[in-house]
Amino acid sequence: MRHLMIVFSFAALACVLTGAATAQDKDMKKKDIVDIAAGNEDFSTLVAAVKAAGLVETLKGDGPFTVFAPTNAAFKKLPAGTVETLLKPENKAKLVKILTYHVVPGKVMAADVVGLKSAKTVQGGEIEIKVTKTASGATVMVDNAKVTATDIVGSNGVIHVIDTVIMPKD
Repeated sequence: MRHLMIVFSFAALACVLTGAATAQDKDMKKKDIVDIAAGNEDFSTLVAAVKAAGLVETLKGDGPFTVFAPTNAAFKKLPAGTVETLLKPENKAKLVKILTYHVVPGKVMAADVVGLKSAKTVQGGEIEIKVTKTASGATVMVDNAKVTATDIVGSNGVIHVIDTVIMPKD
């Protein structure tokens, strides 16, 4: 029962944060995850990075993919010059490694995430998942990033918004 309450609270928070249950959601399910990100100004840095890494076609593929998507504000938390350096062609391999660390194969919805302790990424590493129960529901952390919005569903997967860029552990 307590688990269901946490999942319900997490899902309710997601609905509030993402404006779920609107006609706009139905339109998003027709778009792939790249198109959804490209249509949201809060993901402009992520979209630029995906383009620079040459991952657009991959992430527009059939999937399904689960993307833990850092916002522009998350990228701004990185040390000055980091994003600019990563976007240079000579750093493409490092950028691919970082971006694919944000992607989990399959469609993992919020209700599933809260039941996990870790998940294997496309990059090959494991992201740690922690759920902290609170009076108002639950807080979910993916490595050192807080999940701020969930279950943004596209035609080839789902996006969960995070407030920090997560880095592979090697």
